[in-house]
Order: sequence, then structure tokens, then C-alpha cells
Amino acid sequence: MLACVFFSKYPQMLSRSRFINPRRSLLQLFTTAHRFSKKLNISSSPVPEVLLNHLDEECVDFLPWLERKAGVEISSKLYVGKSAYGRSLFASKSIQTGECILRVPYNVQIAPDNLLPKVASLLDNEVGNVAKLAIVILIEQKRGQESEWAPYISCLPRPGEMHSTIFWSKSELDMIHQSTVYQETIKEKYQIEKDFLKIKLVGRTQFQGAKHKGMLIERERIMVSSIATLVCVKTLGSRAHIDLFGRALDHSPEILDGITLEDFIHAYALVRSRAWGSTRGVSLIPFADFSNHDGVSEAFILNDEDKQVSEVIADRNFAPHEEVLIRYGKFSNAALLLEFGFIVPHNIHDQVQIHIDVPNHDFLGEMKLDILRRHHLPTTRYANDFKFSGDSFIIKSVLWVGIVIVLGKGLPQSLRAFARVLCCNSSQDLIDLAMEAAQNDGRLARCPLKNSSREIQAHEILLSRISQLIEEYNVSMKSLEPVAASVCERFALRRQMALDLLTGELRVLESAYTWLKNYCATLLQHSTTNDDASACGNIRE
Repeated sequence: MLACVFFSKYPQMLSRSRFINPRRSLLQLFTTAHRFSKKLNISSSPVPEVLLNHLDEECVDFLPWLERKAGVEISSKLYVGKSAYGRSLFASKSIQTGECILRVPYNVQIAPDNLLPKVASLLDNEVGNVAKLAIVILIEQKRGQESEWAPYISCLPRPGEMHSTIFWSKSELDMIHQSTVYQETIKEKYQIEKDFLKIKLVGRTQFQGAKHKGMLIERERIMVSSIATLVCVKTLGSRAHIDLFGRALDHSPEILDGITLEDFIHAYALVRSRAWGSTRGVSLIPFADFSNHDGVSEAFILNDEDKQVSEVIADRNFAPHEEVLIRYGKFSNAALLLEFGFIVPHNIHDQVQIHIDVPNHDFLGEMKLDILRRHHLPTTRYANDFKFSGDSFIIKSVLWVGIVIVLGKGLPQSLRAFARVLCCNSSQDLIDLAMEAAQNDGRLARCPLKNSSREIQAHEILLSRISQLIEEYNVSMKSLEPVAASVCERFALRRQMALDLLTGELRVLESAYTWLKNYCATLLQHSTTNDDASACGNIRE
């Protein structure tokens, strides 16, 4: 059976579940028109030299090695070359729509079950597949040329070639504090360090008595608490923070000796950016992970469980030497930047999170919250059990057809419903909304309010909030002044990525603002027309 395996770590960025993003880390090169992409260097089977004008000579031996290891041909149609975006896959001959362009057997993919049994037996279910696969990478790196995966491991990007926000300094992260990727990065760093601590501590328990094991568990609890405190004060990534781990982890099992927090962050980022979801949890798929991303491509990794292979089917025709791109997933720039370290100009999947609260001074606040919860509004809690009275919503670009704005698609119906509940000023209004929902499909306030003035008021609440966000984004973008020529190239690249990220999210907000403004103006015009008609009728009477 053939099953599609691209799925998002970021179903909507910001719902925080542990997931693996379908695709890989790229190094952005140039400006908004170019991604800074620097990739894993690997090659393809020998092809006549005349065809290989893009050939990456450092990688010519990789695909032959991989095919020998697999015992089958992996691709006769692709080679690894250099593009404006870094290393990539190119067509070595004409490719037709529907052709299989690469096929990588499961036996040459790397997954958590490649862990040494003596290591795997020590890890509990709290250590996820991403962390386990990161350990596999670290162990193979320690083996050097003795590793069976040495040709692959040696081609993986170095930390300095990766631009995921987990590698950004505090000052670099501050450039994107307006975006939700800022908080997502902090959460990601916390999770990585928490996993690292568990991995290093759990190995010691096999040599300890029950009493000492209890002491280790208590020490872990204290350490994790310390990490959380450090996260709260935004000192993640500081030298002192890393040293804290170093002092606590002096005595580790032999297999993990010498592995530092920086090593683990690097390996973890490699897995998050390069691995695909699979029946084995997550899998690194050598050669396939050279492919670059095209957000509108219809080609992606497919798993055939019967044949035990992963493959890619061409979604269009390709000429010889043309770069062959696939889609990692339908990701916003915030997701791409966190997971892969690049930005796509004018990304059609960009989105912004907006939070709306029920005002504390609203005398109907408790009743509104009760009705909202009864109609499936989730209660949100932070780590300190602080419960806020509101909800978060994801806004996407509003669709346009020519010069006419249509439907308001991109503005969630649930967000507009929330605003309609907020503008109710009597208990009877709320009861009427609940009854209307019961008589229809059970969803609350999904139809425009009968009172047009109240409907306008509801959408003006959203206008006000979005206007505030637009102003905050503009302030953040103005603070990103051009950098001097003497400034570090890496910082200049990340500053450009920050600017591109904020620009895309601002575009989403402005499209929502424009639609809401037009919607309110249209309602007001119809209301005025109806009032005029009513007045004329009264005069005739």
C-alpha cells in the first residue's frame, strides 16, 4: 500500500505537540528572493560528464555507496549538484510526469530502532523518537570512519551551516519577538535540554541501587525545574546555562561520554529538519533528503509498506539539468524558519496567531465564558496554572478575486463567532445565541447577528486588535536597521530572514484588516439604505 508520509510538525505552528516536520534544514543564501540554503552534500551515480554541469564533485561517491549498501538502484534520473540555494537534486535526463525518480529502501534508512540495544533499553517512553534518533547520529559520529554510515554522517550540515532559530542568539531572537516563532523557539530549546538531561541521567541508573536511583530522580526533578526557571528569564543558550549541564553530567555511561549539550542540540536539529514520519517513528532517508523545497510542488515522499521503500513521483516534466524540487509540507515561514532555517518569499501559507480575551470588567464575562466552553472553547493553561479568559486563533491571508474581496476565508469562523459573543450586552442575547446554535449545527454564533449594528461592533473588536498588531509589527520591522558591512555575515543573513518573516506576517494582518474594514463598511451602507427606505415608507403613510 502506498501512503503519503509528509506531515507537519507544525500543523499550525503553535499547537505544541511533538511532531516531526517532513523536511530538511536549508541554509538561506541571499535576500528575500533567495533562501539561504546549505545542504547535506551527497552525490548520485556516475553520469556522462557532459550532463553534470551542476555536479557537486565533493559528493560523486555517495550514491554509488548507498546503492551498494542497499543492493538495488536508487535513482538513474537524478544527481546531486549545486544550485543558487546550495546542494540540490537535478535531473540527469528528461523526466516525465508520473515517473518514479528515486526509490530508497527501508534498509538504508536510519530510525530510532537503529539504537544499540543496551542504550535503547535504558530509555523510557518520555524520550521521544526525535531524541532517540539524535542519539543514533551522535553514536555514529563518535565511531568516525568505523561507522557503517560514515559517508552519510560526514555529509550532514555543521552547526554553523544551520539557521534554525534554535541556533539563534538572544539578540538574534529578539528580532522576531513579535512573531509566535519566538515563543516556539524557547519551548523547543526547553524540550531539547530536557531530553538531553533525561538521556544523560537515565543511563546511570543501570549501575545504581534503588536508593541512589531515587536520588538521581530527585536531582533530575530539581534540574528540570532549574531549566524552566532559566527559560522564563530568557537565558536559554547562555554559556552559564550550558555549563550548568556540564557540571551536573560529569559521570555518564561510556557510550555517551564526551557528548555535550551543543552536540545534542546539533543532532536533534538534524533530525527535526531532515527526517520524515514513518512507521518506525521517524526516519532519515539518505539521498532523498538532498531535495529542496517548493511550496507549490505536488511531489513529496511516499512510503510503500508492501515494498518497504520510500519514493518520489515526478509531479511534472523536467528537462535535463533542471533542479527537481519537492514539497516538505504546507508550512508558514514561521514553521520553516524554526524547523529548517529558511524563508520562502511571498509564502502563501503564512499565518499569524491572534489572542482575544474576554475583558475583566465585562459583567457578563463568566456567562460568556461558560457558553463558549460549552460550545467547545478550550481552556488554556500556562505552566504556572494561570488560566486566561480567552482563546487564540490562526489568521491566514484573506483571498482576493481581482479587486473584490471574497468570503473572508483566512479569518476563522470561530474567531468571528468569539467576537459576536463578546459584543453581547445582555444575558438574553447570549441565551438567543445558544438556542440558535442548538437549532442548527450546534456551532455558536456562526451566522451574522440580526442586529447589524451589533454585527459591526463585533467585527470592530477584531479590527481594533488587528490594528494594534499591525502597529507592533511595523515598530519591530523599523527596529531592524540595515547592518554595517563589518557586521558578521551570519547575523546579516538572520536579520534578513527576520525581516522577511515579519513582512510576510504583516501582509497577512493587513489582508485581514482590509477585509474587515470592507465588511463593516458594507454592513453600514446596507443599514443606512434600509433606514432610508423605512423613513420614506413612514412619510408616505
